[in-house]
Amino acid sequence: MTDTSHSRPPHALRLKGIGIALTGAALMSLDPVFIRFSGVDELETSFLFGLFTAISMATVIQLSDKRGVIQVLRDSGWPLLIAGLLMLGSASGLVFAIKNTSIANTFLILSATPAIAAIFSWLFLREVASKQTLLAIAGVIVGIAIVVSGSTGSGTWFGDLLAVFAVSCLALMMTLLRKFPDVSRMGAVGTGGFLLAGTMFFVTEPSQFSMETWLIMGAMGLLTAPFGRVLSMVATRYATATEVSMTLMLETVLAPIWAYVFFTEVPAVASLAGGAVILITIAAYTLHLAKADG
Repeated sequence: MTDTSHSRPPHALRLKGIGIALTGAALMSLDPVFIRFSGVDELETSFLFGLFTAISMATVIQLSDKRGVIQVLRDSGWPLLIAGLLMLGSASGLVFAIKNTSIANTFLILSATPAIAAIFSWLFLREVASKQTLLAIAGVIVGIAIVVSGSTGSGTWFGDLLAVFAVSCLALMMTLLRKFPDVSRMGAVGTGGFLLAGTMFFVTEPSQFSMETWLIMGAMGLLTAPFGRVLSMVATRYATATEVSMTLMLETVLAPIWAYVFFTEVPAVASLAGGAVILITIAAYTLHLAKADG
């Protein structure tokens, strides 16, 4: 018999999770804009990203939770440390990928999150995706295939492999947090940021950064990036890891748009067509949940 402790949540909760995940995806799609504008290399960008993320999450926890930062971390236990390490891998992989391949390529590879999350959820949670979710994943895969057909040679192997590493860490982190819903999402993101900053501190020279770099990365690390990730993690309390990661594919559509707006990085026609398929799939899936709930 299937383990009901990790069975699909009620439709109302699933719809709430999808909405939260969509908001998180919109915020995270802005990451490449800040990273490209930072004016520093991968190591330095990763350090600033981690530093500001740790500061913002610690501040919010201290102000919003009467237990305080230290107790929140203690109550979350060892799963929080693992989630933080996975966040370290995902965030650093993303930064290095964006610096070494095209934005479209990076987020195209991130589109593999649902398939990887589905595998992890089956392996560790014995959580079987619904027929509708599988159909939605199939639609996303079709969209990815269309994009791939027009993106050959647009990136580098090194950057693409880093994106694969990032997406694997992200999918595994979502599955872990689905398994342990009481783990502080902000604590996990903050721990990941702390580990990232601590790791990169020894290979960077913060005193050499310009004020512009500090301000740009401050906006990313204090606002859009950490809260986008927190929302994606919070969503796993209401929807399955596979459903949440599928919804986060909105990033794949928005990131190339920002790349065009800010850097005139023009995606191929196939990329636009594939992005449209992905967006329509997400919209149709969300509407299905809404009708089912009604």
